[in-house]
Amino acid sequence: MLLQSDVFMFNDQLERLPRAQLQELQLKRLQEQVARVGNLVPHYGQALLAAAVKSSDIRSLADLERLPFTSKQDLRDNYPLGLLAVDNADVQRIHASSGTRGKPTIAAYTKGDLEVWSELVARCLAAVGVKPGDILQNAYGYGLFTGGLGLHAGAERYGATVVPSSSGRTQQQAMLLEDLGVRVLCCTPSYALNIAATMAESNISIDKLKLEIGIFGAEPWSAECRKQIEQNLRIKAYDIYGISEVMGPGVAVECLAQDGLHVFEDHFIFEVIDPDTKKPLPAGADGELVLTTLTKQAMPLLRYRTGDVCSIIEMPCDCGRTSRRISRIQGRMDDMLIVRGVNVYPSEIESVLYTIPELSPQYQIVVDRVQTLDQLKVRAELATHCQSRWAADESSELKRRQLQTRIASVLQERLGLTAVIEILDANTLPRSEGKAHHVLDMRPR
Repeated sequence: MLLQSDVFMFNDQLERLPRAQLQELQLKRLQEQVARVGNLVPHYGQALLAAAVKSSDIRSLADLERLPFTSKQDLRDNYPLGLLAVDNADVQRIHASSGTRGKPTIAAYTKGDLEVWSELVARCLAAVGVKPGDILQNAYGYGLFTGGLGLHAGAERYGATVVPSSSGRTQQQAMLLEDLGVRVLCCTPSYALNIAATMAESNISIDKLKLEIGIFGAEPWSAECRKQIEQNLRIKAYDIYGISEVMGPGVAVECLAQDGLHVFEDHFIFEVIDPDTKKPLPAGADGELVLTTLTKQAMPLLRYRTGDVCSIIEMPCDCGRTSRRISRIQGRMDDMLIVRGVNVYPSEIESVLYTIPELSPQYQIVVDRVQTLDQLKVRAELATHCQSRWAADESSELKRRQLQTRIASVLQERLGLTAVIEILDANTLPRSEGKAHHVLDMRPR
């Protein structure tokens, strides 16, 4: 149970707004946004006409279901700036997704959008216990990716002291954490584990750090990954959510209760739908997250299908925020692997590997086709301490085989799939300095 004395909110009035008033605000903003995009964005003018709906038809939040969805393909079809709802001269910044499939998806921001974005990131920092004046090391990548500049602007608005270390130069990251007395680390969860491993290899004692809080996002991560980070860095690790097409980091965040992520519903309406029927799902049911931007000026989106898998949490939170929450992102719809008819998210495999103490946090999943059958291969890496201990052991090869058998058995029980397990030497697999790429799908397209 949280003590209210521990809870701080950057915008107390809006974050504690009673649900009825919050929904009134959402409806007003939704009506205005539908009218605006219908008049200013040709794509939405045509889509709303095809759906036979206009802004005056939106009389309650339930009418949201009448609006058309927006897909990533719609963004590609209107590349680069076909979805703008403002003049080009009013666009102050452009970001782009970090995707590798063809051209990136573009996100544009007005001055007002950037002000909203920085406030929402400031709300996130308050939610996880950051204090004005704290030293915050921002190891998200700076550039077209929204993470670095998004966290940077929000942290400065909040009043933190920002160390803009960006990603990479991991030895230097570890040194700065110690030398500057950093209290807050922001990066991807996989890179946090990389930093922790580098510190251990460099004999930097965790006892010398003032680090207490980690804010991690930009990729799905399991509860077991959280445990690894918290143990290895001796911090509390919090999840932050954002998506470049909608805004970037700051759409949702965990609070001190670590019981789901609060969505800032004064700026976003969210739904969780069945990806096949496209119908909204009840609280607790896993489905695809859909977001509607209520205040975005440059490039607003109606019912954007994020491809991220989560569920809705309706129960009130101990922190006192009135916004509903989503569960932690399990994975992306397009990251889901279908292997011999079984649906598998990489995070499910990760959650098994991270419970095995003989392994490092580094792994790789390879899916290939052998003759006519799909094969799932998991490459896991021995932890450095384990490899050192086994090096002089005559039975080390036997121990590797036993470890392979144990991992295969747990995966078979958890996933219902037979997997080939490879146990690699420590420091064999490539390390991530940003978003981790754990999956290689080698099957012919």
